[in-house]
Amino acid sequence: MSFIENFQLKFYMAFIAENRWTQYIEGVGTTLLATALALVLGLALGVLVALVRTAHDQQRPGRHNPVLAVLNVIAKVYVTIIRGTPMVLQLLIWMFVVFTFSRNATAVGVFGLGINSGAYVSEIIRGGLMAVDGGQMEAGRSLGLPYTDTMRFIVVPQAVKAILPALGNEFIVLLKDTSLLTVIGGKELIYFAKGVANRTYDQMFPLLGAACIYLVLVLIFSWLLGLLERRMRQSDRR
Repeated sequence: MSFIENFQLKFYMAFIAENRWTQYIEGVGTTLLATALALVLGLALGVLVALVRTAHDQQRPGRHNPVLAVLNVIAKVYVTIIRGTPMVLQLLIWMFVVFTFSRNATAVGVFGLGINSGAYVSEIIRGGLMAVDGGQMEAGRSLGLPYTDTMRFIVVPQAVKAILPALGNEFIVLLKDTSLLTVIGGKELIYFAKGVANRTYDQMFPLLGAACIYLVLVLIFSWLLGLLERRMRQSDRR
């Protein structure tokens, strides 16, 4: 059998035979859903942690809220632990230590990804909030606005433009990190690619196919992120 014939046969077995291409499509759908759910959880947790830490750091001299101090310590410990340990190790702990009773590895993995993403999102949001000139906060408070309204109407709108590109990059990183779900038995793109490889006794084409799919997805989202950044730059000029 020639090289071309062998290539065609393996390609056919990996993608065409028994409609195996549908398995890759299913894997892409699961991967995108897992990414979206983890991002929503990460955003919610990240916003909460960022607001706690920012509110603590922006307290007026001589005024210290003890409850806020405790929450700030908890938030700092959370961020330190999550950012200081490998994600794959965190997923293993969630699956085989914390949720030992669960048989839905994909759901546990999405939860773990969201918890991990929350730590990084919180630093992105906190950095954006702290980057806003402190005079903006003082101006709002001098006008009689409470802290929450000052953050809502003055500080946050200015910070959003600074953090959106970084949040887009976090989404792309999270998309690629869903491949780690296969380590704990989660069903995503790599899981289905390995299933095809086990049936065809060939690892190269299924894994290369999965790699190409990830690359295409990342390129698409990177392009969309670039469009968003250009739109934001144009609005700044106006």
